[in-house]
Amino acid sequence: MTNPSPLSGRNRMLFPTMPGGEVVATYETYVDAQQAVDVLARADFPVDKVSIVGSDLKSVERVTGKLTWGRVALAGAASGAWLGIFFGLLLLIFSPTVSYAFVIAAVLLGAGFGMLFGIVSYAINRRRRDYTSVMQVIATSYSVLVDSDLINRARNLLGRGGVADARPAPGGWAQPAHPSDPPPAPAAQPVQPEPPVQPEAPVQPEPPADEQRPPAPRA
Repeated sequence: MTNPSPLSGRNRMLFPTMPGGEVVATYETYVDAQQAVDVLARADFPVDKVSIVGSDLKSVERVTGKLTWGRVALAGAASGAWLGIFFGLLLLIFSPTVSYAFVIAAVLLGAGFGMLFGIVSYAINRRRRDYTSVMQVIATSYSVLVDSDLINRARNLLGRGGVADARPAPGGWAQPAHPSDPPPAPAAQPVQPEPPVQPEAPVQPEPPADEQRPPAPRA
């Protein structure tokens, strides 16, 4: 008999595994998948049995602007000023004898050092990187997974909650067929409108036989 290691929970966190269950729905954005989980949570569904899995991850770098000397100096001064404020307030709290002039001096020194550091870094890396950007990791599709015992309840709740049903996405997972699912209803045939009924032309009454004879010529 082996004793459970106190680090077993930590090892599970360091080496995560894919969650089990079946796919309830697949969405193109994370916001749609999050709304589906919110619908389940509002219906008192055990959300600890729900997982959101992103498929086909891609790294996206969004360029936000071009770097200039003024922009670099301003950003360096701002970061240095925040650092100066932090250390100045820290000394002011633990040393009541320190005056506010020391805090102002710390802010100015931090802004100066931050500006100098930013300008030097930009001068070194100017030819290699002359723009600012934001890195993001996004997925092509997001699948909502639920334990197999709760799959039918989750589908019913999402159907009543106004959330789009599962659909196959490029590079994502398609919703597997479940033995308990009812067969799909046959598609209704569109009803062709009936052509309008043309009214019949009125029948003209025939004239009497005497009126149909031509008049006799006069002698």
